[in-house]
Amino acid sequence: MACSAAQDTLLWFDHGRPTSQAIQAAEFLTTADLDGLAPADYHAQPLRKALDQAAHGPMQPASAIAELDAALTAAMQRYLLDLHQGRLDPRVIHQYFKAPPATTYFDAATYLSNAVASNQLPEAVHLATPRIPLYAKLRQALAEYRQLLGHPAWKIDLAVIPGKKLEPGQAYEGMAVLTQRLVALGDLRANTPVPARYEGALVDGVRAFQQRHGLLDDGILGNATFKQLQVMPARRVRQIELTLERLRWTPLLQAPRMVVVNIPEFVLRAYEVRDGKATVRVKMKIIVGSALDKRTPVFDEDMRFIEFSPYWNVPLSIARSEVIPRLRRDPGYFQQQGFEFVTKGGQPISTLSDANLLAVQQGQLRIRQRPGPHNALGDIKFVFPNDQNIYLHHTPVPQLFDRDRRDFSHGCIRVEDPVSLARFVLQDDPEWTEKRIRDAMSSGTSKTIRLKQPLRVLITYSTVIVNNDKVYFFPDVYAQDDLLENVLRHRVRADPLSVPVQ
Repeated sequence: MACSAAQDTLLWFDHGRPTSQAIQAAEFLTTADLDGLAPADYHAQPLRKALDQAAHGPMQPASAIAELDAALTAAMQRYLLDLHQGRLDPRVIHQYFKAPPATTYFDAATYLSNAVASNQLPEAVHLATPRIPLYAKLRQALAEYRQLLGHPAWKIDLAVIPGKKLEPGQAYEGMAVLTQRLVALGDLRANTPVPARYEGALVDGVRAFQQRHGLLDDGILGNATFKQLQVMPARRVRQIELTLERLRWTPLLQAPRMVVVNIPEFVLRAYEVRDGKATVRVKMKIIVGSALDKRTPVFDEDMRFIEFSPYWNVPLSIARSEVIPRLRRDPGYFQQQGFEFVTKGGQPISTLSDANLLAVQQGQLRIRQRPGPHNALGDIKFVFPNDQNIYLHHTPVPQLFDRDRRDFSHGCIRVEDPVSLARFVLQDDPEWTEKRIRDAMSSGTSKTIRLKQPLRVLITYSTVIVNNDKVYFFPDVYAQDDLLENVLRHRVRADPLSVPVQ
């Protein structure tokens, strides 16, 4: 009876031998790297060896079987948790990241027990994997880039560019290696002949490479393009692995409509989600916070208001560091930019004086900019209340959208096409036609409207995406990949194995 009772508590053994699901579990742990996870985190090889011995060797004592069963259970629970929600709390990296609601808590122990009891372990692992199309595409990209490890195209250094750049028609001694790398990366067709000069298909291949790496696609091989061509496949593999980790804790596709900002890409997309499938309705360039000292934070909130012809309430930090020094040098800047002082009671003061500037520095007054052509927020502001006072807005200097790297703001996000975004946000309100939106933006009179339904806004950080089956890499502008890699490398976690596995 005691032996029978002990057997009933085992998850992975039947009559002293590992079940087929135990072998499946060991395979999942061994191939955890397919998802960018580390099999060593789950002691995959020692567990697999121990299970093989238990399956084909002499019958082991009940105590040894119980220890192995517990070790495999603990390892699978950790694996499922890591697969489902990531290996660390994202707030370690992004302090303003919102904790998931308690209703989404993933009980790995119960989940695993139910899966094994119903003999549906593969299905359970599949369902625990993030249900995001991008995740599946990046998983495939990871496999493809791993095939480039050790590729001969990177065993020879790419020849240094003569001068500052290589333009079409010029000679270049690195032509063969350049061609080989572009073919390996899929930017050139296989069997593309090596040209005598830098021209033709090779130039087109460089353009395709530039498009996939956030570079100006001019076909000119300059320092920025050369630097990206020098990146080894192993680094790209790690970049994809880190992006998969972020996706495991990013709440995508959890609302029927949402606006997603990807900081390294400098792009905003507005999605509609139906039956688990996301469709991009609006896409545009954005400008984000300066990497030097005004970084845009990663978080998610609900957009609740739109403000047409907005006032800009100058943050005290900007007033002290930029606006007040400028006004002391150039008093005419006050009227030119449409500034005014505002009391704590909301009364505007249109007179520039040293006393008023001092009052601003002391927090007794604030400076705001009236609606108009010089307003720093442009003519529309999209508000999703948050502690960092970050929002989306237009800009009076749209020429900055022509830059490839666009981290110029004080932290808020400037949008290239505010009318299209407003139409998406207000699409369920037929009264807000495009004409009415444009009229409200140009009226010069501030007007705030509350959205009938809040709209999810997600500010993300992904240096890799897949679009139309092409893998795109973007600069790690805020060094967040480096930070995440460092945290993952040095994190301290409890050993999932309750006993050593021999």
